[in-house]
Amino acid sequence: MAMRQSVSEDTGPPQFDAFYAAHFQRLSLQLYAYTGDIGQAQDFVQEAFCRALPKWSRIARYDDPVAWLRKVAWNLATSRFRRLKVQQAHARRYREEHVEGPGPDRVALARALKALPENHRRAVILFHLADLSVAEIAEQEKVAEGTVKAWLHRGRAALAVQLSEARTDSRMEQRNG
Repeated sequence: MAMRQSVSEDTGPPQFDAFYAAHFQRLSLQLYAYTGDIGQAQDFVQEAFCRALPKWSRIARYDDPVAWLRKVAWNLATSRFRRLKVQQAHARRYREEHVEGPGPDRVALARALKALPENHRRAVILFHLADLSVAEIAEQEKVAEGTVKAWLHRGRAALAVQLSEARTDSRMEQRNG
């Protein structure tokens, strides 16, 4: 029988099980916005928690252990995207695959987010979905707060333009169709 360390949240770091239960879903949703695939997002977050478990006594004492987990999950997703780009380029040379896509609103948002530079996309998602402050994003990304503000401003502006164009295109298709 495994023994649990009985550390109260008031007197010490959170227990891993409670921390996992409290943060898994929210981190998964943040990664879902970044990846566009809930299954992959959950896998990345699960892997981050698996990497945290053996080091939990140290990580739990960080000022913000959620930030550590989020960064590990984001890094896993970014690594996966890089590997997929190489695989997709290879696959395109040999075959073309057509798959039915999701609804138009989701496609428009995903396309608009994907068109943003990675830093802008990450800043928008962390600010609007992860509810991180500009200061927290700056700390996580290791940049100045002004840089994060610029990323947010540019990201929102680009999203507004892209989503407005998508709406216009959709209306024209409905009139012509």
